Amino acid sequence: MGPLTEKIMLNALQSLDQKLTEASLKVSLIMGGGGAMILAHHFPKGTTDIDAIPKGQSPEVLDSFVKAVAKELGIEPDWLNPYFSTFAMTLPQDYSSRLIRVFDGIHLTVDALGKEEMLIMKCFAHRSKDIPHARALLKGGVKLELVENRLNELLKKKIPNTQKAIDFLQDLLDEMDGE
Repeated sequence: MGPLTEKIMLNALQSLDQKLTEASLKVSLIMGGGGAMILAHHFPKGTTDIDAIPKGQSPEVLDSFVKAVAKELGIEPDWLNPYFSTFAMTLPQDYSSRLIRVFDGIHLTVDALGKEEMLIMKCFAHRSKDIPHARALLKGGVKLELVENRLNELLKKKIPNTQKAIDFLQDLLDEMDGE
């Protein structure tokens, strides 16, 4: 199976919404990762999965529905997963004020993280594959002061890998200054 494009992701979310509606189960997801880059921030490439966590529910509540959608659409069984929750502790308290609604179904709503939160998470992941996303966010009008302030708060709280996240951001900014 190839990458998940915007169209495939929206089809999968629509199918998931239909299954949740049939089960009378309402779910709200918060999305990060590549899916958020594509659906909320208009990054033009595909992704391998949608990183999302349900608000107020365990991710396991969705497992059978996610696998049913995968089978129906011929996509990977973990097309929707909670992997980005690893970095959820990096989110500022007011992150919800910057959420972007990317899907509004009958029983499923999906809000993607804002640019600032996406950049913070990309800095914490600090993988080479995150560089194009981080660069796009920086070029796309991210409020850099908010990101830098949050990273400094996390550094003061001694959150592991914060210095690496700051270094990743600084390297990107230095590189972009030279362009």
